[in-house]
Amino acid sequence: MTSPEPATPRRPITVDDLYAIRLVADPNISPDGSTVAYVITTVEREKNGYRSNIWRVAADGSGTPSRFTSGTGKDTSPRWSPDGNWLAFLSDRSGSNQLWVLPASGGEATRLTDGPDGPADIAWSADSQAIIFSRKLPAGAAPDSDVRVITTLRYRFDGEGFLDGRRRQVFRVAVDGSGDLPTAEQLTDGDWDNAQPAISADGASLAVASNRDDDRDDSTFSDIWVHDLSGGAAPRKVTPGGGVYGAPAWSPNGTLAWVGHSEAKPWGNVTLDDIQLWDAASDEIRGLLGSYEREPGGAAISDMKYAAPNPKPIWNATSDALYSLISDRGSVTVSSIATAGGAPTVLAGADTEVHSVTVANDGTLAFAASTMQLPAEVFVQQPGGGSLQITHANADFLASVELGQVEEITFESDPGVELHGWIVRPANFDASQQYPTLINVHGGPHGMYGLGFFHEFHVQAARGYIVVYTNPRGSSGYGQSFVAGTHADWGGADWRDISAATDYAAALPEVDTDRIGIIGGSYGGYMVNWAVGQTTRYRAAVTQRSTANRISLYGTSDYNMLYNDWEYGGDPYTNAAFYLERSPLTYVRNVETPVLIVHSENDLRCPISQGEEFFVALKKLGKTVEMVRFPNESHGLNRTGQPKHRVEHMERSIYWFDRFMPASAAATE
Repeated sequence: MTSPEPATPRRPITVDDLYAIRLVADPNISPDGSTVAYVITTVEREKNGYRSNIWRVAADGSGTPSRFTSGTGKDTSPRWSPDGNWLAFLSDRSGSNQLWVLPASGGEATRLTDGPDGPADIAWSADSQAIIFSRKLPAGAAPDSDVRVITTLRYRFDGEGFLDGRRRQVFRVAVDGSGDLPTAEQLTDGDWDNAQPAISADGASLAVASNRDDDRDDSTFSDIWVHDLSGGAAPRKVTPGGGVYGAPAWSPNGTLAWVGHSEAKPWGNVTLDDIQLWDAASDEIRGLLGSYEREPGGAAISDMKYAAPNPKPIWNATSDALYSLISDRGSVTVSSIATAGGAPTVLAGADTEVHSVTVANDGTLAFAASTMQLPAEVFVQQPGGGSLQITHANADFLASVELGQVEEITFESDPGVELHGWIVRPANFDASQQYPTLINVHGGPHGMYGLGFFHEFHVQAARGYIVVYTNPRGSSGYGQSFVAGTHADWGGADWRDISAATDYAAALPEVDTDRIGIIGGSYGGYMVNWAVGQTTRYRAAVTQRSTANRISLYGTSDYNMLYNDWEYGGDPYTNAAFYLERSPLTYVRNVETPVLIVHSENDLRCPISQGEEFFVALKKLGKTVEMVRFPNESHGLNRTGQPKHRVEHMERSIYWFDRFMPASAAATE
């Protein structure tokens, strides 16, 4: 009798596994519920970039997934026509990102748009005869001078660079199957952006998100406007103004829903979004979530999502309920919200992070979801049934690696304040050993760490570190007062929460209290800078895309001057003492922790001058500090940056901790 072949031993996960993990996203189920189209993005080492193709699979899980589009570029945003005969998608195969359609039966794709500025926000008309989308208007003649004249606060944006003043408008293009390039009809105009279009079932009304206030270039407000496509009536603003309203969605019977909130006091710009309904006949608006203090949409932060959409609420076929993602204590679920009122009902994803969802005519859900043990895959759920995983794009990868052990934790910070988070222990964890530990702080501050797959955390654990990541006050997913807990108090309650997380970790017998480090990015980088100026308990620190001087940030960031008036209780010209008090640079003389500063040279959200100020101060004072600069990268380096830079970013961060608080040999064997 022949002995069976021994199983191949699993290996620790590595930074280079960035190239092995397949990013599954944006499933779209056909109207009849039979087929799911979805996107697989691969991280390409040779091209130092990303490749996205559209795949399809039977919704019942039978058969083998097949590639629907091919090529070496990016095919994204698959959208079935309501009659199921066409699949629309975006592709850069022609040299720029354009709108294409494929027959559902397969065949050659037909391009529907051209020009240098690609479409976005694509959506079908109910009769399947046309697609609406938004894009910037074509550029005019090139100016004679290369000198820029700036007249508005919002003149540049991270990841985009200097804004050129062109406005985003909504267009409609016919789909006739002829193969000819049609002419798109412009549906909106004006010296303002019109985005996130939604067309009513009868084709007579178009809803868009738009800021048409006189000071529109200097505020973050947006409203929902309804345009009459049938009779020429003037556009109508249906939201009350003074807030942020977007993601409009028409029901089959003509009711309009959207997601948004007023920025009135007391909660200002972190007022939780509501899902609101507008009835055209009565001109009445009512909210659906009421006292249910959870955020619609996906607030979870991870490093393994690529081009995930921010989905609109989806109506059911009978117009009496909507489906929406809901962020709650680290999970992102698919929930149903009845128009009659009442708390949302969780339908799927209670123990996962759902990235996006679509719904077939019969109520069958198709969604992408992940956990810390599973990179995103596509799931399908019949009404009243359980979830079925229908893709296994990462099965080979998961079979080859041994992932760390994840434990959910809760602990107390200030009296009566419960905090929530997770610990990842090395896969070969030995309770008799003591391990170095990393406290991770998320950005935002109004996001949340969640249940989804986080490559960097697994790599840190595989390198012999215990990894702690929690949601301090300011985080989403825990109610209105919690998310507003940083109001005019950055470095206050949030710092006490991070300290409490460190105390919790230090009390664990497996944690070596002499080897605790701290790492974070964006707001998390601010908190790292703050932490090393307040305490010497951390053996090493890595601060990424951070801020250090809140006064200079106000005038150099692409965005901070538009929300910091609320976040910091006023602007720095009238509240300079507080801005100085809550700037990490003020406490730089106290720093004894070795600090690695990681920054992107094209970061406009937290400009590299912030990292430079912190570096110069530490260096002048003789502190232990190094700065690593990544060229041609913006604020999202470790989410969407060049793959080689993402790999080096992780390696350099771990190297810093290895240098000052190395894992023991026993922990890494």
